[in-house]
Amino acid sequence: MKTLLHKAETRGDANHGWLHSRHTFSFANYYDPQRMNFGVLRVLNDDKVSGGMGFGTHPHQNMEIISIPLSGDLEHKDSMGNTTVIKEGDIQVMSAGTGVQHSEYNKNKDEEVRFLQIWVIPNTQNVEPRYDQITLDRADRKNKLQQVLSPNKEDAGVWIYQDAWFNMVDLDAEKEVVYDFNLKTNGLYIFVLEGSIEAGGQALERRDGLGVFDTDAITLKATADASVLLMEVPLQL
Repeated sequence: MKTLLHKAETRGDANHGWLHSRHTFSFANYYDPQRMNFGVLRVLNDDKVSGGMGFGTHPHQNMEIISIPLSGDLEHKDSMGNTTVIKEGDIQVMSAGTGVQHSEYNKNKDEEVRFLQIWVIPNTQNVEPRYDQITLDRADRKNKLQQVLSPNKEDAGVWIYQDAWFNMVDLDAEKEVVYDFNLKTNGLYIFVLEGSIEAGGQALERRDGLGVFDTDAITLKATADASVLLMEVPLQL
């Protein structure tokens, strides 16, 4: 097993006043040639947006874009005709394909919205743009893995054009869970949302990230109550 540790404090830090974003990988004005991606996982942004503020209409192309709200309400509008609100417990996916434009705004004036924006490089180019969102039952991840994304339309969660699987888990202190890779050639990026865990011989705290590869399974043990996002992705671009 090989690991790649990214401590929370080493992430890029962009504070625009209305937007405070922490970048696990190079993005916008944050550039580190050693932190460009983890395989096809290209962007992992941890965003806070002030009340009533947001991202105006802007384009995307040939990228799988996943949004996971952590608190608050995020309003989405796009050129496909979708006008929706996503909130904690939801997961949103957009296949940009041949091109799409969208905007994202904090729906509330009096509280911030916090969400993860994740970009995955697709394995199929120039598809017809598509949008989907679902609401997850958090009880289904209590001390067990809850699949929230996969390559398969028939599986639990949303799907994308890539051999990637995302899972979430809420672990009570001292509880363990074993993650078995779907593809042995894939890597797994572990991102601690809250609490602390041990994985791959590493102690991980809130917002730490750990890339794991050259193995077919890994055990996660909570050292305090923890919430974790696991992203299994191909390592070859």
